[in-house]
Amino acid sequence: MDKAREKLKEFKELKYVRFDFEQPDTFETALENIDTVFLLRPPHISDIEKYFRPLISVLKEKQIKEVVFLSVQGAERSKVIPHHRIEQLIKAHDLDFIFLRPSYFMQNLTTTLLQDIQEKRKIILPSGRGKFNWIDIENIAEVAAMMLSDFSTHKNQAIELTGYENKNFYQVAELFNQEINLPVRYVSVNPLRFFRIRKKEGMVRGMIVVMLLLHFLPRVQKEPSISRSYEQLTGKAPSSLRDFIRREKELFC
Repeated sequence: MDKAREKLKEFKELKYVRFDFEQPDTFETALENIDTVFLLRPPHISDIEKYFRPLISVLKEKQIKEVVFLSVQGAERSKVIPHHRIEQLIKAHDLDFIFLRPSYFMQNLTTTLLQDIQEKRKIILPSGRGKFNWIDIENIAEVAAMMLSDFSTHKNQAIELTGYENKNFYQVAELFNQEINLPVRYVSVNPLRFFRIRKKEGMVRGMIVVMLLLHFLPRVQKEPSISRSYEQLTGKAPSSLRDFIRREKELFC
């Protein structure tokens, strides 16, 4: 909690409690006097029965009926991804929900993919020419805050959140090279090679599997649909990928 306190120190009114998905004994205390939960799956957790069913059961027991779940675009169709199973768990427990289904995060470029960009000047993924729709998590956070403050208006709805651009990683690398001085190259690898690369780097198996699902499936799926939900809810256009790269330029150099 010390890390959270330091990061959020400007928000003096916040209260902190200990919560850990991997330690169910933290659930009861963390959920005391809670009416609405914002639920986000940690990237390394893919065993939904082990980690999420106990949590959803505690929500039910404590009569916490309102859940805003950060899912993913297409979760209703793709039964192999963890988000689909979490959505089904929430529904099976008769909880009221809002499913936010965003597309591919721009911030993947500044988190999971950043080390390769900084050290190798490469983006290494098994994505081929598969297209991704790109959205800024700042846009997602804005909508999530709206949902938490006005849950009843959007109760039991699924809301797709996308940007207005579908681009593959070759196109993303081209954007990088238009905006920053140090060139970046996209390297498409097969899934087995990707697994070996990440395993050698020490990435946990569950995280590698999630990254494979996220980055390989678009090769065999149709181009993502584009939603106007963000603009309809906020009255603004979503961030562009070029503006995001410009905003985070120092990280990429």
